[in-house]
Amino acid sequence: MKTLRLLTTLALGGGLALGAYWSSNGGRWSVHAEVTPAAAPADRTPLYYRDPGGAPLWSAGPKKDDRGRDYLPVYDDDKAAQAEPKPAQAASSRKILYYRNPMGLPDTSPVPKKDPMGMNYIPVYEGDDVDDGTVKLSPGKIQRSGVKSEPVARRSVRALVKAPGTIQLDERRVSVIAMRAESFVQKIADVTTGTRVKAGQPLMEIYSSAVASAAAEYLATITSKTVGGVEMYGRGSRQRLVNLDVPERVIAEMEKTHVAPVTIHWSAPRDGIVLERNAIEGMRANPGDVLFRIADTSLVWALVDVAERDLGNIAVGQSVAVRARSFPGRSFTGKIAVIYPQVNRETRTVRVRIELANPEAVLLPDMYVDADVDTADGAPVVAIQDSAVLDTGTRQAVLVDKGDGRFEPREVKLGRRGGGYIEVRDGLAEGEAVVTSANFLIDAESNLKAALKGFAEAAPQAPDAGHATGERK
Repeated sequence: MKTLRLLTTLALGGGLALGAYWSSNGGRWSVHAEVTPAAAPADRTPLYYRDPGGAPLWSAGPKKDDRGRDYLPVYDDDKAAQAEPKPAQAASSRKILYYRNPMGLPDTSPVPKKDPMGMNYIPVYEGDDVDDGTVKLSPGKIQRSGVKSEPVARRSVRALVKAPGTIQLDERRVSVIAMRAESFVQKIADVTTGTRVKAGQPLMEIYSSAVASAAAEYLATITSKTVGGVEMYGRGSRQRLVNLDVPERVIAEMEKTHVAPVTIHWSAPRDGIVLERNAIEGMRANPGDVLFRIADTSLVWALVDVAERDLGNIAVGQSVAVRARSFPGRSFTGKIAVIYPQVNRETRTVRVRIELANPEAVLLPDMYVDADVDTADGAPVVAIQDSAVLDTGTRQAVLVDKGDGRFEPREVKLGRRGGGYIEVRDGLAEGEAVVTSANFLIDAESNLKAALKGFAEAAPQAPDAGHATGERK
């Protein structure tokens, strides 16, 4: 095969040249095109050499790639052509402040530039970087991010404080039956622990020599012919019976019949449940021995432990819904009666007493319950959705929608939380629109622009036009 080369050569720029040659194969001639590195002019020195395949690889001197191709030289005028702004950009009436990295990295350039992947840096025009503290987003970015805003309004913030606790007896509704003198239990009624009794119901018969002696003395006084009709003489004997805790009904019967009973019938002092029965027939009861303990369970206490952080939201008189774990789906309503003035140092909780009506006696002592304290005072306050708050731990802020794609970060002071809303005590006015969705994306955009602006201010000022286009002086 015969070949006739280099009929013509055309420079393509960027270190490339287009050549053509003829070849003969069996008497038939054909023309072929060939792209080759352009010959370096004698009076020009390459700035550097780049990969012939367009990969982001460079070399300070001549080099071959892994396929044996020569790296392409890049001259000063080639760089100037790449850095030359586009006609539309050059003709724009808006001033370009700087160029930022297309991938969002904190890297800026005063002149047009490409990143290692060959992507052009994005120009930032005057007016895009506002100095009024707002963040500006394009309509397309707002739509893609799903940004939503909601006007600030007044509403009641209903915050429920949840606290666990147990059911306890009302201390004011517990009675004990104890002897004040040495006594003997003669007989006990059919009453056991857990029996529900009524006030005045007989419990036992007691014999006491001290009671019998005081009863005989009282009868002798009130039946005497000398002093029987004078009330003041029998007052001391009657008081002695009262001091021995003899029931008033028994004393009245003695005054009516003028007969001193051998045994005294002791009855229940109130309606309730027998919690303890220590009396046994025939036993001797010393002074102070508790024979019966009876409690009225129609009203009970729920003692709950409220976390220290919620203490400022509760007050005496607030309504409370109590749910017993033994009765799912059922709720008992009560009110806060007492907030105990002490914080548990181990659990950091405060004990709160809630009074509950228990007419069916289903709430039993030491039963576990869960309380929901409704802290709403009914007065509307300025409130926003809790998703609108950007909380860093040390400060809380929201993004105010100023319209036209501008958003202003603003610090706020918050109050109570509940029902998906947060009270705003300072920083917002009723009617202002705040971002409730995708606000973290706007916050990230704000931080990025602040970082880019800081890099731009720290970078040296753009050189003159001759240097910006790569021209040598």
